[in-house]
Formats: sequence, structure tokens, C-alpha cells
Amino acid sequence: MRSLTANRRSFQFSHWSFMFAEFAVWSFVVLAVTGAVLMVFYEPGMSQVTYDGSYGPLRGLFVSKAFDSTMHLSLEVRGGLLIRQVHHWAALVFVAAVVLQLLRMFLTGAFRRPRTGQWLIWVTLLALGMAAGETGNALPDDMLSGGSLWLIVSVVQSIPVVGSWALSLLFGSGFPGDRVIPVMYGGHLLIPVVMAALLIAREVLTRRHGHSRFVASMPTRRSARPMMALATVGMLIILGFGFQIAPIWLYGPASPTQISAGSVPDWYMGFLDGALRIMPPWELTLGDYTLSLAVLVPTLVVPGAFFTALAAYPTAERLLLARRGRRDALGRPKSTSRVAREAPARDVLDRPRETPVKTAVAVAGITFYGLLWAAAANDQIAHQFHMTVNAVTIFFRYVVVIGPVIAFVVTRWICLALQQADQEVAEHGVETGVIVRSPDGGFHERLVPARQEPAALSGASGR
Repeated sequence: MRSLTANRRSFQFSHWSFMFAEFAVWSFVVLAVTGAVLMVFYEPGMSQVTYDGSYGPLRGLFVSKAFDSTMHLSLEVRGGLLIRQVHHWAALVFVAAVVLQLLRMFLTGAFRRPRTGQWLIWVTLLALGMAAGETGNALPDDMLSGGSLWLIVSVVQSIPVVGSWALSLLFGSGFPGDRVIPVMYGGHLLIPVVMAALLIAREVLTRRHGHSRFVASMPTRRSARPMMALATVGMLIILGFGFQIAPIWLYGPASPTQISAGSVPDWYMGFLDGALRIMPPWELTLGDYTLSLAVLVPTLVVPGAFFTALAAYPTAERLLLARRGRRDALGRPKSTSRVAREAPARDVLDRPRETPVKTAVAVAGITFYGLLWAAAANDQIAHQFHMTVNAVTIFFRYVVVIGPVIAFVVTRWICLALQQADQEVAEHGVETGVIVRSPDGGFHERLVPARQEPAALSGASGR
């Protein structure tokens, strides 16, 4: 009994989708290690110095201490560029792994009790990972991060009542000021501490409640955690060594009057860029105050609604199912013991086809996100297809509303069709590929019950 309990609470790699959480954990470990090394060489200052490093085209220019130290780290410290690029790639992979983990938990119902706490931890990690990425991108003080700071100014100014006060906390008396890089640096150091605490709490909850599983799963592999660690670290080193990212010497130092052409955010912030591009120029005037809805809605309202919906979904589903489950098919109230007996096993995960509405909601959300992400390239789409930017923008304004609805309907229909196919297999049996001749001369395929499929197929192949 003791060994079974230990096996249940240890990491189990019984399904390929369980690797997403391990990718996130080990990507964060790489982030922490490489970030600690970068701290030794980075100087978060905005005072101007003359660049006299090894990169000739920028030599003699006035740059900030942040930019100068980042250039020194990238081009003059042995292995510095590799560590910096591994750090950046680890941030991108971490957010991707968290998104995939949330998607897996949502589609399989792993957010239900007693694992609602783990779901909330992953939702918080997604928000913190995005915030850590944005604060980290601002630290080199290059031309690309300078453009991001302009966007931050617009977003903060659009916040009602406290926008001006928050802007003064970030930039001081004016843009760009002399305090935004130190503030971003402090936030970039504080956020990983909170994330580490959340990952530790997640590990404790996993050991307390055990791992979920599918009805039909592969045998568990208890040695998978070291393998996942090696695979993640090796993948990040290969990315950092072979794929250049954020070459700040090509961007140049930040300037409040200039911005680099073709600037794009990290992949996880692309949906905000797309939402900004397709949002109509709406404004709302209340007395002496004017709210810029064109900035407030896509950058604060949409993300706020998204994360609120993610956090509240387990509770909303539990209340809805409890309300429906209190009465039977004839409308008679059920006893508490009967409701408890009919509750699904907490360790067994759903197949996405078994919950068509929930799966359709997930696909609709992915479609909405993907369309906003594509809208961030409206200028490139217009250039490639010889169209006007205005036409492409109007197209995305309509499709981001219609597309998720179509995705919901089609996904629900596919799930119901798969359920019907499973029911037919359960009722009539599984095709074996064995053709037999009946006494009257006809031919038909031999069918076996679904639960006897493995044995029957092995017997047929033995012939």
C-alpha cells in the first residue's frame, strides 16, 4: 500500500500531454540560473555614457548604462551572448508550456476539485510570465524596448482615475525619465520570486492530491523527470546557440523620438498588438474626462476579462453542474448521497469528445486568440496580398466576432459525431479486417466486442 501511494504521488509520465508542466518547470529553472548569471554583468542605469565597446558602428554614441552593459555582456563576455539568448528563449518556452498546460487541464477537466488550486496557480503563472517577459524586454534599453515603453505610456494613461499617478511612478516627471529601467528591473527580480513560490505550492498540491490519469493510459514511467529536465535544458541550449534573438546591436540604443521599423512583440503579446490594430477609434467623454476606449479595451479590458474567465470557470462549472444534478430525469430532487455516488472519479480525466460544450468553448477561445494574433500582421498581410491595410483591418474586425462562433458550432458537431461513432463501436463491435464467407455464399467482416479488441486483433495477426 505504501509503495502504491508513493507511486501515485510521484511524477507520472503516462500520457504525452503531461510533459507540458515539466517543460514549464525546467524552463523556469533555466530562467532562474541564467538570470542569476546575467545579474552579475547588467547595470540598470539610465545615465548617459559614451559607448567604446567592440562594436564599431555604435562606437562614440551616447547610450544608457543599461544598453552599454548589455552590449558588453553580449559581445565581450565569454559565453554572455549564449546565456542571454538561452534566457530569452527559456522565457518564450515557459509561457508556451504554461499555455499548453492550461489548455490540457481545461480540455480534460483537470481543473475540477481537488485540483482547482493547481489550476489557479497555472493561471497566475501565465499572467506573471507575460509580465516578467515584458519587464525583461525593457531592460536592454534598445530601440525595440523603447517602442514598447511608448506603448506602456499609452496603456497606463488610458487607465481611469489612477493613470497619471501610475505613469509618474514608472517614468517620473516625463518620458522616458531616469527611473523606468530601475523600476522594471526591480519588478523583473520580484516576479520570479513569486513564480518560484507558486511552483513550489503546485508541487506540494500535486503530491497531496496525486496525479490525474486517463481511463486508458500507458504504464507510468517514474524516471521521466530527469529525462524531461535534460530534454528541456538541451533544447534551450540548442535554441540559444543556433537561433539569434534580440540582437540589440542591430537595433541601436533607445531614443524617445525614434522607433525601429518592423518591430513586433514576443509571440505571447501578439494578441494585444492585434487587438490594438483592429480596435475602432472610440472615445467616451464623461464630464471633463475622456476615456480612450481604443487603448483601454484591447489592452486592459480584454486581458482582464480573459484571466477572470479562466480563474472563475471551475467555480462556475461546479455551481452549474450542482444545480443540474440535484434532480433526476423526471424532475425529482436527488438525495445528497445519490449526488455523491454519481459524481465522477476525481482522478479520471475527460476525453475532449465527452464534453462537447467545454471543448467547443476552448476551440472558440483559441480561434479568437489566433485571429487577434494574425491581426497583428495586418500590414504584412496587406502587402503580400496587394490589399489596403484598411480593408484587412475591417475584415479582422468582423472575423474576430464571427470566427469563434463558427469554431464553437463546428467543434461541438465533431465531438457529437465522435461520440456517436464510439457508441456504434460499443454496440456493434470493432472491425477486425477478417473476411469470412457465410454458408449461403455471402461475405462479411468479422466483428468483435470493443472490450475484446486487443486480444482479437492479436489472434487475427497470429493467423
